[in-house]
Amino acid sequence: MTCVSTTGCTSQKDSWLNKLLVRKIEPTKESHSRMLSDKEVIFELQTHNLKPGTGEQYLKNYEEYVKGVTDKFADKAYHPELQGSWTVGVGDQDQCLHLWKYAGGYGAIDAANDMYATDPDLSKLIQDRNPFLRQRSNQFLLPFSFWPPPGTMIEWGNNWSRAIHFRQANNEAFGGFFSQVGRLYNVHHIW
Repeated sequence: MTCVSTTGCTSQKDSWLNKLLVRKIEPTKESHSRMLSDKEVIFELQTHNLKPGTGEQYLKNYEEYVKGVTDKFADKAYHPELQGSWTVGVGDQDQCLHLWKYAGGYGAIDAANDMYATDPDLSKLIQDRNPFLRQRSNQFLLPFSFWPPPGTMIEWGNNWSRAIHFRQANNEAFGGFFSQVGRLYNVHHIW
């Protein structure tokens, strides 16, 4: 049997969620993305799903591609920086993720895309990579301006335990779990 409960509050200032929030965001006429982030630094998350058996060839190609991007953009004001590349071992198999950082906003992304399309060496590496892929996607991401520096699971757990304290007056939590294998940094709170 699974129980789900909600707790009503007499006033907004007594809400357990409000006790977790560090700052209050007032209504404004600015867009939310402008309030929450600086658009001068944009990240691109590339997801490449590989055909089975092509991983080694793909990784060699992508390594050459990264070297090519680094060399071609070395003297440019807008140079994409690879922040990290990962292969998936548990979860979506045959998947590679790449996180690129663009300083200079969307103008830097446009200039980089022009270079990717017009430079014959980079274009060839992209074309050579395509047969290894079964699907690809990308997202442009803005970092939160208020995001703290990365912490540890211990720090996260300590902050979470303080929040749970406010909910325990009415009900007991069944369990709290975090992933250790598979999709990391997932937390399941069963109430």
